[in-house]
Amino acid sequence: MSVVSGKIIFCEGKKTSLDFRLLNRVVENLLTNKPTIVPSGSKFTFSVFVQGYFSREGEPNQQPIIFRDRDFDAKPTTNIGLIELNSMLLTHRACVENYLFNADLIHNYWHTKYIEKQENPTSKWGHGDSPGVEAISGWIEEAARSLQDYQTVRWALADLLQSSASRHQLKTTWTGGSGKLPFSLTLHDC
Repeated sequence: MSVVSGKIIFCEGKKTSLDFRLLNRVVENLLTNKPTIVPSGSKFTFSVFVQGYFSREGEPNQQPIIFRDRDFDAKPTTNIGLIELNSMLLTHRACVENYLFNADLIHNYWHTKYIEKQENPTSKWGHGDSPGVEAISGWIEEAARSLQDYQTVRWALADLLQSSASRHQLKTTWTGGSGKLPFSLTLHDC
């Protein structure tokens, strides 16, 4: 008995993760050949998860699609699109959350929530109206500049990781977990 019919796309995270929810939104309006999105946990366990997923019926008759964050596994290219790495498709940006860093998108969301608050005083929105696309663009650029040295050092460490000898000794972060920044982001401290 087949686990699911049709194409399968494995993604990082759980059913509550942004990756899973985003991919489901992307494919929800497909009328034919709609793939099944399967959250698979950590990027480091994809191969084991896929093996276990298909273990009942042996090898899948088609290559599953694995969609995950690029992180520091592949350098970004000037061609905006998915990046192929072995049998996986990596996001062009470092992680799927970075696709939300769009000043127009943030402005539209902010303004929509403000209008909702005007129409429904019980709304919990408390940030007023959007300051505008230009101000939001400035904030995004300022944040990117403040992270520039930190990201440069992390890319340098990622390049070193390509050597199998150093793979087990180095990591691309020294802060004890994903998403945590060091106290100081200056080049000297990084």
